[in-house]
Amino acid sequence: MNEALWYVYAVVRPFEGELPEGVRGLDGEPPRLIAHRGLCAAASPVPPGDFDAGPLRAHLEDLDWLAATARAHQAVVAALSSVTCAIPLRLATVCRDTSGVRRLLDAGRAGFEAALERLDGRVEWGVKVYAEAASGEPAPAPQAKPASGREYLRRRLGQRQAREDTWRQAGALSRTLHQELSGHAEAQRLHRPQNARISQQPGENVLNAAYLVPRERSAEFVALVERHRSGAAGVRVEVTGPWAPYSFAGAADADGGGADEDADGGGAGEPDVIR
Repeated sequence: MNEALWYVYAVVRPFEGELPEGVRGLDGEPPRLIAHRGLCAAASPVPPGDFDAGPLRAHLEDLDWLAATARAHQAVVAALSSVTCAIPLRLATVCRDTSGVRRLLDAGRAGFEAALERLDGRVEWGVKVYAEAASGEPAPAPQAKPASGREYLRRRLGQRQAREDTWRQAGALSRTLHQELSGHAEAQRLHRPQNARISQQPGENVLNAAYLVPRERSAEFVALVERHRSGAAGVRVEVTGPWAPYSFAGAADADGGGADEDADGGGAGEPDVIR
């Protein structure tokens, strides 16, 4: 075990009780809680052959491996969040040994303690707006061909105008929805729109936002989003959560402003190996 690296999922305060039955970390076992000076790191031992700096960089180029790791990471954070306030760490935060985990807690102590105080009792809700394929005119049958060049241009112009109308409506709804939701949240973050090839969602992502909401006001917040679902044709609104407060866990997020580089809690980027 001393040769293993330690993958750290989140930081919590010491708490009573147990994690939900069945939660497993990357090693197939329940995550360990490594306590140090009033903080705990939820972590699992992982093999250097997969998680040392070199192999980890290679793995992060493998989307299947990355997705499986992210699912395990999120499952542990979600389990922790069901029993206490959890500060999620960046995907692929790996320490050399348990003393490295303690150094991690010491190095980030001020930020962790401030975030735990600020985020206790709060959850994150994600809201996205998509501009779907323009409806426009009914598409011609595959065998149908324009009668002339003018007819072809007329069809193309109609499709472009319908697409632009959908984008305008999606943009207007996004601005209205974000302003209204921000008034019902303690903080908000605007993330970069997601690439359709990565999200595998139909349509183009126009709004990709996260909102920090007191847990007891979640039903009210979701109901507010639902009222905007039946908006313009070709515009789709999606709400997800409640999540651990991924978008608000960093010390730099204390004012709730600014825009994040990654959507839904951040990307992997370079592996974060503590030596």
